[in-house]
Amino acid sequence: MPLDTSASHPGTPVASPHSTNDRPIPGPPAPSRRYDAVVVGSGPNGLAAAVTLAQAGRSVMVIEASDAIGGGTRSAELTLPGFVHDICSAIHPLGVASPFFRSLPLEQHGLEWIQPEVPLAHPLPDGSAAAVYRSLEETAAGFGSDGESYRRLLKPLLAAADGILSQVLTPVQLPRHPLALARFGLRGMQSAERLAKRWFAEPKVQGMFAGMAAHAVLPLDQRFTAAVGLMFSLTAHHGGWPLPRGGSGRISEALQSYLRQLGGEVVTGNRVASLAELPPNRAVLFDLSPRQLARIAGDALPASYRQKLERFRHGPGVFKIDWALEGPIPWTAEACRRAGTVHVGGEFDAVAQAEAAAWSDQPAERPFLLVAQQSVLDPSRAPAGKHTGWGYCHVPHGSRVDMTEAIEAQMERFAPGFRDRILARHVMAPADFENYNANYIGGDITGGVMDLRQILARPTFGPTPYATPNPRLFLCSASTPPGPGVHGMSGYHAAQAALRAVLHD
Repeated sequence: MPLDTSASHPGTPVASPHSTNDRPIPGPPAPSRRYDAVVVGSGPNGLAAAVTLAQAGRSVMVIEASDAIGGGTRSAELTLPGFVHDICSAIHPLGVASPFFRSLPLEQHGLEWIQPEVPLAHPLPDGSAAAVYRSLEETAAGFGSDGESYRRLLKPLLAAADGILSQVLTPVQLPRHPLALARFGLRGMQSAERLAKRWFAEPKVQGMFAGMAAHAVLPLDQRFTAAVGLMFSLTAHHGGWPLPRGGSGRISEALQSYLRQLGGEVVTGNRVASLAELPPNRAVLFDLSPRQLARIAGDALPASYRQKLERFRHGPGVFKIDWALEGPIPWTAEACRRAGTVHVGGEFDAVAQAEAAAWSDQPAERPFLLVAQQSVLDPSRAPAGKHTGWGYCHVPHGSRVDMTEAIEAQMERFAPGFRDRILARHVMAPADFENYNANYIGGDITGGVMDLRQILARPTFGPTPYATPNPRLFLCSASTPPGPGVHGMSGYHAAQAALRAVLHD
């Protein structure tokens, strides 16, 4: 029987052996100094905001409630000694696509990207799989009768990838690359179901696109879910789907190291409950959910605005398992054994049904799984000869259903003998995610529903989504544009808004 390490405190990570020596010191901030800006929350957006302000010569302090920085970008030995697991984010297509991250010397601060030979594989129950390679041509060659359709769909987008991705990672505004964005938008404004079934005939290619679009965490018959599928397909061929050597926590550690080089400060183990607890400052940026901002700011924000923040909608949660494994995952399809990410769910309709169930009262009996196998590419993640597995599914908001059996049964369908390789598991249900990070309300790791309404009003309707009615308070979390993902762009744009509004001198 495998050891289950999640019985008492499933959402509490243990310390990672892969941390820098330049660690923040827990404790309250020093009250005597006045800062240009205080950033509350040290997720990638909070750290990105702090770095942007420090680059502009402003004095910055980051305050983190947890004893460790990183928010959703941390790694720890969750199961057994020597097995390093990514607690939340694992694979980072938007990390290498981010214009802000690309502008930083993060490699000089310990960040090393590993690019999988196969960014994504999507297996079917018959033992076949759709393999998405870095090369568009190699990918199309494996798609049989759908190869030419896939090539015609992606090739024009790939030619304009930099413009499309830079536009996607900015607030809603007049496009700087109108032709490229128009081409992307015309395809993306439809539902993933409509696009997949009009462009593709092969079940494995339709299923592959369903898995790409499922990152939207929306029913796949909703408009604009095709845009998410296209974006993730595009990133696979453009910048790839890399993972950081040593764990996702390396991203946070590199950002912190660079911030400190610029003179910024980081304090951990200090949960902020009100503005009165902050050191003197000219501006405060919150890498928090809108509800947390409303409660911390209190009367510093108008009651009508606080009510809007409280009404911000959060969607399905996630149920996640980390595995310590005796050997690699025994996938039936050979391509899956070489992939960094494997989408487990089968044909389009099976994936669509699972994702629709996450919006109901009951999770799917056969959930769609997003699986990463970091140790296949990064031996530092596990003892010699051993491996790690990382997988989650979408479940109804706040669901209390234990999905362990359903997830492992789904794994067994596509990788017979998987259960026999489990040495230990660590489980996180929606409540555990919220306990781990208060931004993950109901287990929602995306910072709020990403439907059309909340793309345009994120977190509320207004000309500057990061600003609030209080000119000193700003929101910089994934609940602002461009939304979820480890890219730092929300933090960057919020910091720019603060520099223009109150920190310009």
